[in-house]
This record gives sequence, C-alpha cells and structure tokens, in this order.
Amino acid sequence: MSETSTPRVPKVGIMLPQTEGMRGPGVRGWSEVKDMAQAAEDVGFDSLWLVDHFLYQLDGEAEARGVWEGWTLLSALAAVTSKAELGTLVLGTGFRNPALLAKMTDTVEEISGGRLILGLGAGYHPLEYNAFGFPHSYRYSRFAEAIEIVHGLLRDGHVDFEGKFYSARECELKPRGPRPNGPPILIGSIGPRMLKLVAKYADQWNAYYDDTKNSVEGAVRLRGVVDAACEEAGRNPATLERTITVLVADADADPWWTRLPSIDNSALMPFTGTPEDLAAELAAYGREGVGHIQICLEPTTTETIAALAPALEILRGS
Repeated sequence: MSETSTPRVPKVGIMLPQTEGMRGPGVRGWSEVKDMAQAAEDVGFDSLWLVDHFLYQLDGEAEARGVWEGWTLLSALAAVTSKAELGTLVLGTGFRNPALLAKMTDTVEEISGGRLILGLGAGYHPLEYNAFGFPHSYRYSRFAEAIEIVHGLLRDGHVDFEGKFYSARECELKPRGPRPNGPPILIGSIGPRMLKLVAKYADQWNAYYDDTKNSVEGAVRLRGVVDAACEEAGRNPATLERTITVLVADADADPWWTRLPSIDNSALMPFTGTPEDLAAELAAYGREGVGHIQICLEPTTTETIAALAPALEILRGS
C-alpha cells in the first residue's frame, strides 16, 4: 500500500441537481436547491457540490437541457448553509476571466466563512461554448494560463502575467477571505498533460465515475497514474488529496446510463444496495486512500438525501 492509499474514513458530499430532467425530475428553481442543501447538511453530509454548465445535451438526445448557472447558486448556498464545505465539480475556466474568477472565489470564501473548494477544469461540451460565445479551441493552453493566474492570485495575492489568451498585469487580490492563501484548488482530469498541472498547482484531484467505471478497482488503477505525475514533478504524491465521484441509484431511478451510445454501458453501473452495503463501498474507497467522495444520487430529492443518513452513520461508526 502506497503513502497515497493510507486508510481513512473519507468525507462524503452530495451533488445537487441543477439540470432539467437529470438526477430525477431536475429542479425548477432555487427553493428546491436550497431545501436539498439544507437537508443534506442536516443529515450530516460533509460537502455540497455543483457542476458548471449552461446547456447540456447527452449523446442521442434531440434537445439540450437547461442548467442553472453554478457560481450564482454556490454564492447563494454559501449564505444559507453553515457547516458543509461547498465545491465546484468543476468550473470550466474558459467561461470566466481567470483574474475575475479569483476575485469571485475569495468573495464566496468570505460569505461561506472559509468553506469553499475551488474545483477547476478545462471544460469539454462544445454545445454550450458555441451557444454562449466562448472559444472552444486550445482548451489545454487556455487552462494552463488560467490556472497560473488563479493560483498566483489566491496563494500570493498578486500576479503579473501576460499570455497568449489571458493577461493580469500588476493585479492584486484584496481584500482577502478568511484563509490567507485562499481555498484548496481541485482539478478534475486524467489526461497526461492536465495531470502535469495537477501536480504543479492542485491541492486535490478528482476522477468522475465514468473514468473509474464507478468502481473502487477503477480508482486504484488511476492512483498509479496520478502518483507518477506527482513524482515526475518532484512532488510527494501523499500531498495531493484524492477525491472520487460515485454514482448511486435508487431501485426506482430512471436508468439513463443504459441509453448512452458513446460508452460501454455494461461498464457503467450505479451502486445500489442497503445502507450497510453503501457504507462498505464508501469505506473501501477510504482504504485505498480516497479522502473525499462526492455522491451523484439518482434521483436527488430531499427524501432520497435523507435516506442516506444511515449509511453515513455506519461509515463513521466503522
């Protein structure tokens, strides 16, 4: 067992719905998101997570689904919750000027009292880039410049940068939020070039259930890849927290995963089972060094969130 696979009881978070007709019926508005967030906090979830999309269209679907903008919802959640961490899984850096994003980050840090986890990625869904007028080319190069600006401002409070895609000349970040060096930065990616940036800039790394095939074994396979990226960069792999997103489904959930034409459907199956089974599955990730798990719950309602309380109690009691 490597340093990065030290057994632990992982933190457990919940993904909140923002998209029409996904994770159950989706949500009609803010009041439902607020109710679910507060229910999750009351149940004892360690964190609340949002995605970052404007429109979303699964392969084979005739029309795009609408999505509530994530950063605005996150700001509101910061004001109506008090204990749970708040994370983005993940913000597309191509949607916002990176210096402005750092400013927004420290502001939400202030509102939340230092509960933010800033999850970042390069984005991938061309539909929304085209629809909202954002460039979709050179995504890695744009991300590399953006993360340098964001990291510099959050960690040092200032940056002087001129790149091909972005600039931030003699830029200062003030006033500062409750943590002098800003929130932890999470990067979600398994690509070789992106992992170099993970090793250089990130405090946390994430893999989604379609990367791991929703299995502990899949997470273990990726661990070695991430460890190697850290070692190549001269970083101790144990200093990078590992997070994994898992798909959990109620027996009555709409099985949308069986209708995806772009993947091997047999390889992506949600976890189902008793509270004892779920607690054992989450504990298995912890034994492999995963420090934080985000649950995508099908469907997501206040009732299904509350139904996970016994699994959390069993996990923490173990």
